[in-house]
Amino acid sequence: MSPTPYLLVLTTAPDLESGQAIARGLVEQRLAACVSVLPDARSFYWWEGKLNAENECVLLIKTRADLFDRLEQGVKALHPYSVPELIALPVERGSADYLAWLDKETRG
Repeated sequence: MSPTPYLLVLTTAPDLESGQAIARGLVEQRLAACVSVLPDARSFYWWEGKLNAENECVLLIKTRADLFDRLEQGVKALHPYSVPELIALPVERGSADYLAWLDKETRG
């Protein structure tokens, strides 16, 4: 079976308030059908030559592949980080009913 035209996009936010604001903005703009905000992640990363360890929220963004460029612009506009994480994973398979709903709730 060929991949579906859908993506699961990952990003992080520095706190629950920021994560929820990003999630709400993407869904309100119909760039995502759903964004799940998972609090209490611990991220370790290099930034500006320094090893950091921070609490963050992980956002799981469910969208269509053809909306990725607009979604990226939306995340950058809503995000407090100067370089937000934005990683898109192709959806290989999914429930036909869920994917139909995803199509219905997003706009290109």
